[in-house]
Amino acid sequence: MNRRKTHMPKRSNKLRIIVAILCLLAGVAVYLAYQIFGPTSKAFSDKNYFYIHTGSTYQDVIDGLTSERIVTHPDIFSFVAKQLDYPENVKAGRYQIKKGMSNFEIVRMLRNGRQVPVRLVINKLRTRADFCRLIGKNLEADSASVQHLLQDNIYLRQFGLDTNTVMCAIMPNTYEFFWNTTATKAFEKLQKEYDKFWTSTRKDKARDKGLSPNEAIILASIIEEETNKNDEKPVIASVYLNRLRKGWKLGADPTVKFALQDFGLRRIYNKHLEYPSPYNTYYVKGLPPGPICTPSTASIDAVLNAVNSDYMYFSAKSDFSGYHDFAVSWQEHLSNARKYHKALENRNIR
Repeated sequence: MNRRKTHMPKRSNKLRIIVAILCLLAGVAVYLAYQIFGPTSKAFSDKNYFYIHTGSTYQDVIDGLTSERIVTHPDIFSFVAKQLDYPENVKAGRYQIKKGMSNFEIVRMLRNGRQVPVRLVINKLRTRADFCRLIGKNLEADSASVQHLLQDNIYLRQFGLDTNTVMCAIMPNTYEFFWNTTATKAFEKLQKEYDKFWTSTRKDKARDKGLSPNEAIILASIIEEETNKNDEKPVIASVYLNRLRKGWKLGADPTVKFALQDFGLRRIYNKHLEYPSPYNTYYVKGLPPGPICTPSTASIDAVLNAVNSDYMYFSAKSDFSGYHDFAVSWQEHLSNARKYHKALENRNIR
């Protein structure tokens, strides 16, 4: 009996040690599981998007995640990444890191390349430089690479474009791109939207007006700059179409501003009308060689659905409503123009 009692404490101590080790292992396992599958990421700057540039290495990714304080335990992140073969499968892009994501969720998202598309809103742009800046601000492609593309006549020729007409392909709309889309791929997507827009019906209407699709866009760009009154655009379109048919100079003030690259110019004087540029329609006959802005669908359709009129002139209304007075004769037009110029003088606008 006594011998048995002397052995019991030893067994009890062993049991306690085993239990302690198991508890410790369980604690470590729970901790590791939490670090791997539990919420570990924190909110960070730049609207919670993490950018991986084309050509980045796994070390670049780790450095970025650490510096942004997205990952607080890079060793554990790397452990998870290696299990999922991520170091050999880095994919460029813009990724949304949400607060509370686990290391496992982040690695799996990056490994699968599940980036969030960029919604690129194109409104009225006046110059190629404006478009290049917009792309450079929203996509990985820098403005210089886009500018180079838009100046490459050999590349543009396949789309029926040149360095003057290239902006005809930029249709105002909302587009979705992956952030790492190249300049070439971005332009080709825009070109596809241009092709969709120009249905056979629209092409037929342009042909009936004696215009190609690009010429219709060029004329629409002038109308876009003349007024924001959509209900008046088909009438303004009729004036310019009448001038084209009669072989007149278009005499459009917005083309002078474009030629001078002075878009804040409020009054056009005779010295401006004489500026030698193919875009100055007071200086040359016919349409400019390219659009002076990216016109809205409403302006393009206004050209295609221009009313039949005998109007040859129009002048801004003296009430500054944004609408215009239209005239058939020069004398009637002079009367309308005097009223407007008088109103400008009264407001001390020079």
